[in-house]
Amino acid sequence: MATPNKLVLAFQQFDAANKQDPYTEIFEGKTYPKEVLYSIRMTECLNEFHPTASEILRITVRCQHICRWEIARASYDMNREGYLRWRQDLKTFHAKKASLILQDVGYSQDTIDNVCFLLEKKQLKKNEETQCLEDVICLVFLQYYFESFALKHPEDKTIGILQKTWRKMSVKGQEAALKLPLSKYALNLVTKALA
Repeated sequence: MATPNKLVLAFQQFDAANKQDPYTEIFEGKTYPKEVLYSIRMTECLNEFHPTASEILRITVRCQHICRWEIARASYDMNREGYLRWRQDLKTFHAKKASLILQDVGYSQDTIDNVCFLLEKKQLKKNEETQCLEDVICLVFLQYYFESFALKHPEDKTIGILQKTWRKMSVKGQEAALKLPLSKYALNLVTKALA
Protein backbone atom coordinates (compact mmCIF):
# COMPACT_ATOMS: atom_id res chain seq x y z
CA MET A 1 0.00 0.00 0.00
CA ALA A 2 1.47 3.35 -1.03
CA THR A 3 1.88 6.09 1.52
CA PRO A 4 0.32 9.51 0.90
CA ASN A 5 3.88 10.78 0.34
CA LYS A 6 4.13 8.57 -2.74
CA LEU A 7 0.96 10.15 -4.10
CA VAL A 8 2.34 13.64 -3.46
CA LEU A 9 5.59 12.70 -5.18
CA ALA A 10 3.71 11.26 -8.17
CA PHE A 11 1.67 14.47 -8.47
CA GLN A 12 4.87 16.55 -8.29
CA GLN A 13 6.48 14.50 -11.06
CA PHE A 14 3.36 14.62 -13.25
CA ASP A 15 3.23 18.40 -12.80
CA ALA A 16 6.96 18.76 -13.51
CA ALA A 17 6.49 16.85 -16.78
CA ASN A 18 3.48 19.00 -17.69
CA LYS A 19 5.37 22.21 -16.92
CA GLN A 20 7.29 21.54 -20.15
CA ASP A 21 4.08 22.27 -22.08
CA PRO A 22 4.88 25.09 -24.55
CA TYR A 23 1.21 26.12 -24.62
CA THR A 24 -0.12 28.35 -21.85
CA GLU A 25 -3.47 29.44 -20.50
CA ILE A 26 -4.31 32.45 -18.35
CA PHE A 27 -6.72 31.74 -15.52
CA GLU A 28 -7.69 34.30 -12.88
CA GLY A 29 -4.76 36.52 -13.86
CA LYS A 30 -2.11 33.78 -13.64
CA THR A 31 -0.38 32.05 -16.57
CA TYR A 32 -0.14 28.26 -16.42
CA PRO A 33 1.30 25.64 -18.77
CA LYS A 34 -1.93 24.36 -20.31
CA GLU A 35 -1.67 20.74 -19.14
CA VAL A 36 -0.68 21.75 -15.59
CA LEU A 37 -3.88 23.78 -15.30
CA TYR A 38 -5.91 20.94 -16.83
CA SER A 39 -4.53 18.38 -14.35
CA ILE A 40 -5.24 20.69 -11.39
CA ARG A 41 -8.80 21.15 -12.62
CA MET A 42 -9.19 17.39 -12.99
CA THR A 43 -8.01 16.79 -9.40
CA GLU A 44 -10.26 19.54 -8.00
CA CYS A 45 -13.25 18.18 -9.93
CA LEU A 46 -12.64 14.62 -8.68
CA ASN A 47 -12.29 15.87 -5.10
CA GLU A 48 -15.71 17.50 -5.36
CA PHE A 49 -17.46 14.85 -7.47
CA HIS A 50 -16.12 11.77 -5.67
CA PRO A 51 -14.24 12.78 -2.48
CA THR A 52 -13.67 9.15 -1.41
CA ALA A 53 -11.98 8.17 -4.71
CA SER A 54 -9.30 5.50 -4.53
CA GLU A 55 -5.63 6.38 -4.77
CA ILE A 56 -5.52 4.70 -8.21
CA LEU A 57 -8.31 6.94 -9.48
CA ARG A 58 -6.66 10.05 -8.00
CA ILE A 59 -3.38 9.15 -9.73
CA THR A 60 -5.16 8.54 -13.05
CA VAL A 61 -7.09 11.79 -12.97
CA ARG A 62 -3.88 13.76 -12.36
CA CYS A 63 -1.95 12.22 -15.28
CA GLN A 64 -4.82 11.84 -17.75
CA HIS A 65 -3.30 14.35 -20.21
CA ILE A 66 0.39 13.96 -19.30
CA CYS A 67 2.62 15.58 -21.96
CA ARG A 68 -0.33 15.59 -24.38
CA TRP A 69 1.25 18.27 -26.60
CA GLU A 70 3.96 15.78 -27.67
CA ILE A 71 1.47 14.05 -30.01
CA ALA A 72 -0.10 16.80 -32.10
CA ARG A 73 -3.57 16.36 -33.58
CA ALA A 74 -2.22 17.97 -36.78
CA SER A 75 0.14 15.01 -37.31
CA TYR A 76 -2.89 12.82 -38.14
CA ASP A 77 -5.39 13.00 -40.99
CA MET A 78 -7.96 15.70 -40.28
CA ASN A 79 -10.95 13.37 -40.49
CA ARG A 80 -12.82 11.09 -38.10
CA GLU A 81 -10.47 8.16 -38.72
CA GLY A 82 -7.43 10.35 -38.02
CA TYR A 83 -9.06 11.74 -34.89
CA LEU A 84 -9.85 8.27 -33.53
CA ARG A 85 -6.31 7.04 -34.25
CA TRP A 86 -4.88 10.13 -32.50
CA ARG A 87 -7.08 9.52 -29.45
CA GLN A 88 -6.08 5.86 -29.27
CA ASP A 89 -2.37 6.68 -29.62
CA LEU A 90 -2.70 9.29 -26.87
CA LYS A 91 -4.15 6.74 -24.44
CA THR A 92 -1.18 4.43 -25.01
CA PHE A 93 1.26 7.34 -24.79
CA HIS A 94 -0.21 8.65 -21.51
CA ALA A 95 -0.13 5.14 -20.03
CA LYS A 96 3.58 4.73 -20.90
CA LYS A 97 4.53 8.18 -19.56
CA ALA A 98 2.60 7.65 -16.34
CA SER A 99 4.06 4.14 -15.88
CA LEU A 100 7.64 5.43 -15.98
CA ILE A 101 6.90 8.07 -13.33
CA LEU A 102 4.98 5.66 -11.11
CA GLN A 103 7.83 3.12 -11.31
CA ASP A 104 10.29 5.86 -10.36
CA VAL A 105 8.13 6.86 -7.37
CA GLY A 106 7.99 3.23 -6.22
CA TYR A 107 4.43 2.12 -6.95
CA SER A 108 3.76 -1.60 -7.42
CA GLN A 109 3.26 -3.07 -10.89
CA ASP A 110 -0.31 -3.90 -9.87
CA THR A 111 -1.05 -0.23 -9.15
CA ILE A 112 0.61 0.82 -12.42
CA ASP A 113 -1.43 -1.74 -14.38
CA ASN A 114 -4.64 -0.44 -12.79
CA VAL A 115 -3.77 3.16 -13.66
CA CYS A 116 -3.04 2.13 -17.27
CA PHE A 117 -6.36 0.24 -17.41
CA LEU A 118 -8.16 3.47 -16.48
CA LEU A 119 -6.07 5.69 -18.76
CA GLU A 120 -6.99 3.44 -21.67
CA LYS A 121 -10.68 3.90 -20.75
CA LYS A 122 -11.35 0.19 -20.58
CA GLN A 123 -14.84 -1.06 -19.71
CA LEU A 124 -16.54 2.34 -19.84
CA LYS A 125 -20.09 2.03 -18.45
CA LYS A 126 -19.10 -1.30 -16.82
CA ASN A 127 -16.19 -0.37 -14.55
CA GLU A 128 -17.08 2.17 -11.83
CA GLU A 129 -13.66 3.84 -11.78
CA THR A 130 -13.42 4.09 -15.58
CA GLN A 131 -16.88 5.67 -15.54
CA CYS A 132 -15.93 8.08 -12.76
CA LEU A 133 -12.84 9.14 -14.74
CA GLU A 134 -15.00 9.75 -17.82
CA ASP A 135 -17.50 11.77 -15.76
CA VAL A 136 -14.71 13.98 -14.41
CA ILE A 137 -13.26 14.46 -17.92
CA CYS A 138 -16.71 15.52 -19.21
CA LEU A 139 -17.37 17.82 -16.25
CA VAL A 140 -14.02 19.59 -16.65
CA PHE A 141 -14.63 19.97 -20.39
CA LEU A 142 -18.11 21.42 -19.83
CA GLN A 143 -17.04 23.82 -17.09
CA TYR A 144 -13.77 25.13 -18.53
CA TYR A 145 -13.42 24.32 -22.23
CA PHE A 146 -16.85 23.88 -23.78
CA GLU A 147 -17.74 27.54 -24.35
CA SER A 148 -14.51 28.42 -26.17
CA PHE A 149 -14.94 25.23 -28.25
CA ALA A 150 -18.54 26.17 -29.08
CA LEU A 151 -17.55 29.66 -30.24
CA LYS A 152 -15.22 28.16 -32.86
CA HIS A 153 -17.63 25.60 -34.35
CA PRO A 154 -21.06 25.59 -36.03
CA GLU A 155 -23.96 25.10 -33.62
CA ASP A 156 -25.04 21.76 -35.09
CA LYS A 157 -21.53 20.32 -34.60
CA THR A 158 -21.40 21.68 -31.05
CA ILE A 159 -24.79 20.17 -30.19
CA GLY A 160 -23.66 16.83 -31.63
CA ILE A 161 -20.51 16.90 -29.44
CA LEU A 162 -22.64 17.75 -26.40
CA GLN A 163 -24.97 14.83 -27.08
CA LYS A 164 -22.01 12.43 -27.41
CA THR A 165 -20.51 13.82 -24.19
CA TRP A 166 -23.82 13.36 -22.40
CA ARG A 167 -24.12 9.73 -23.50
CA LYS A 168 -20.67 8.95 -22.08
CA MET A 169 -21.66 10.19 -18.62
CA SER A 170 -23.35 8.35 -15.75
CA VAL A 171 -26.61 9.65 -14.29
CA LYS A 172 -24.60 11.07 -11.37
CA GLY A 173 -22.27 12.81 -13.84
CA GLN A 174 -25.20 14.23 -15.79
CA GLU A 175 -26.77 15.55 -12.59
CA ALA A 176 -23.47 17.22 -11.64
CA ALA A 177 -23.21 18.74 -15.13
CA LEU A 178 -26.60 20.41 -14.79
CA LYS A 179 -25.35 22.16 -11.63
CA LEU A 180 -22.22 23.64 -13.26
CA PRO A 181 -21.96 27.45 -13.35
CA LEU A 182 -22.36 27.71 -17.12
CA SER A 183 -22.94 30.98 -19.00
CA LYS A 184 -26.35 31.64 -20.57
CA TYR A 185 -24.85 30.91 -23.99
CA ALA A 186 -23.44 27.53 -22.90
CA LEU A 187 -26.58 26.61 -20.97
CA ASN A 188 -28.71 27.41 -24.02
CA LEU A 189 -26.64 24.98 -26.11
CA VAL A 190 -26.90 22.28 -23.42
CA THR A 191 -30.68 22.77 -23.31
CA LYS A 192 -30.91 22.39 -27.11
CA ALA A 193 -28.69 19.29 -27.04
CA LEU A 194 -30.86 17.63 -24.40
CA ALA A 195 -34.19 18.57 -25.99
